[in-house]
Amino acid sequence: MSDQVSSGLDRRRFLEACSALGLGQTLFPGVLFGMVTQSKSAAGGAPAGPEPEKITPEMINAAATIAGVTVTSEQKAIMLEGLKQQRDSVVVIRSMKIPNGVAPAFVFDPVPAGMTLTTARVPMRMSAAPDVSRLASVGDSDALAFASVRELAELVKTRKVTSVALTKMYLGRLKQHDPELHFVITLTEERALASAATADAEIATGRYKGPLHGIPWGAKDLLAVKGYRTTWGAAGFEEQSFDYDATVVERLDAAGAVLVAKLSMGALAQGDLWFGARTRNPWNKRQGSSGSSAGSASAVAAGCVGFAIGTETLGSIASPSTRCGVTGLRPTFGFVPRTGAMALSWTMDKIGPICRAVEDCALVMSAIYGPDGHDRSVKDAVFNWDAEFDWKKLRVGYLKNEFDAPTLPANATAEKKRDFERQTYDANYGVRALNTLRNMGVKLIPVKMPKGYHFGDITPVLEAEAAAAFDELTRSGRDRLLTGQKAFDWPNQFRVARFYSAVDYIQAQRARTLAMEAMAKVFAEVDVIVTPSGGAQLSATNLTGHPAVVVPNGVRGDDAPKPDNDTDGARENVGGPGTPVSLTFLGALYSDAQVAALARAYQETTGFHLAHPKLG
Repeated sequence: MSDQVSSGLDRRRFLEACSALGLGQTLFPGVLFGMVTQSKSAAGGAPAGPEPEKITPEMINAAATIAGVTVTSEQKAIMLEGLKQQRDSVVVIRSMKIPNGVAPAFVFDPVPAGMTLTTARVPMRMSAAPDVSRLASVGDSDALAFASVRELAELVKTRKVTSVALTKMYLGRLKQHDPELHFVITLTEERALASAATADAEIATGRYKGPLHGIPWGAKDLLAVKGYRTTWGAAGFEEQSFDYDATVVERLDAAGAVLVAKLSMGALAQGDLWFGARTRNPWNKRQGSSGSSAGSASAVAAGCVGFAIGTETLGSIASPSTRCGVTGLRPTFGFVPRTGAMALSWTMDKIGPICRAVEDCALVMSAIYGPDGHDRSVKDAVFNWDAEFDWKKLRVGYLKNEFDAPTLPANATAEKKRDFERQTYDANYGVRALNTLRNMGVKLIPVKMPKGYHFGDITPVLEAEAAAAFDELTRSGRDRLLTGQKAFDWPNQFRVARFYSAVDYIQAQRARTLAMEAMAKVFAEVDVIVTPSGGAQLSATNLTGHPAVVVPNGVRGDDAPKPDNDTDGARENVGGPGTPVSLTFLGALYSDAQVAALARAYQETTGFHLAHPKLG
């Protein structure tokens, strides 16, 4: 084989593969061939792999069984040459070594036909300035550490507390509590102190930029920050870095916020286990913090940053926010640009804030949303935060069956009985939440999730896209470096996803279109839906792109059933005495600000967000 072809194909076979794709009479084959040869040079001229095995009828038999299709002997004979050409084309594309940040040519759009987006921006309307005199004079740093962004902003704006002082306090707390909670991957101390000094100087001369000016924050370590490593939480990527900032980082810099740390995330955005440790829940340090926005939720809950940025593909803001007792805003898909962030699923990834209060989330969201000219999924829609919005005019639904008391079958196993006890205990928090909303004057409308749309069966599109995003990791065998190697971990899931056919992926996306239309009908009847934070809604709304605000809903008492497995760090070590529960508010597409207004009203009524863990 020629030394000039990195894929192991010579130029003739390369052009034959292009011809099979109908590209033989265009300029594309020559350009593509150039990219392939360049990728070889960039890789240092690594030798080509062995020749692929010859495709046989027996291989087709096995593949057909996995794919769930029937192929006759005559059909197999006809298929052989086409499969060979198809594999050759696949090898060509693989040799291009496409970076993680390159999105597919298609763009997912959750907006149903006929929906009109609001595009007129109006000035943000914050709540009235809080009384921060106690915080300004108190000697106990805990009070300041657990203050809301709204309170911290007032302190900094009125120069009762400097940004440098806040930054040093949070850096100190990060260093103090990280040995137990494992939420820091990289401190950005030098950058932070310089930014804080600049913020103080600007504010002193009257150049106040707004409520995030001078506020220390933490970034989930999938956001690129120039000059610092961006590890994606994964072994094998520990020293990875990029020479640019993610759009969200740029926008928070422009707002005057102070980045103090790159926070932990489960490896390649899965769970709370990363290459250094398992991030812990500040309420119960024997438990993981959940993930994959593990460090973001844990650090906010522990009072170690003013706010944090997380991401969600299928629960990665909702789950750690619930576990750690903080507030998370998962925006509508296509609201916040993902430029400069690790891609897991191009049609499902979303970036959003994790904070101590709903209004904090709204203030952060106001700074990071909107088109950036790079992420083509982002719509020109508006997030107009109005703390005085009349939420009482909203039509509020609730998923009645999700709040109903659980039932126990007569022949239930001991394990099922323990699950029943836990579910029954937690169900009381949901009932109290509904009663609180009714007492606030909310007329709750019972609604149901659409039936027959098989949301869970559509979610393999996530694994398929993730396997494509990390294709080379699997093929190179470097996936064995990842800390998690169990059946539910990415290495195995990526391998399984390679047997999910392109036809089935497209069929699932077509089923997703039907699901989007069904959800649009639900939100034609109500503006907001109240629900427990788990259940079928989690996969449904992540697939259809709807926003969610997750708020603390109390802390389990000493009488709460214990976890089924209280082994230190065990995956089943969840819940139990002294751990938080949550409530979720869902909304129509791009209605995030209205959803947040109702969630804030509930939060202000209950005060559950004011509780925080007692750290040693």
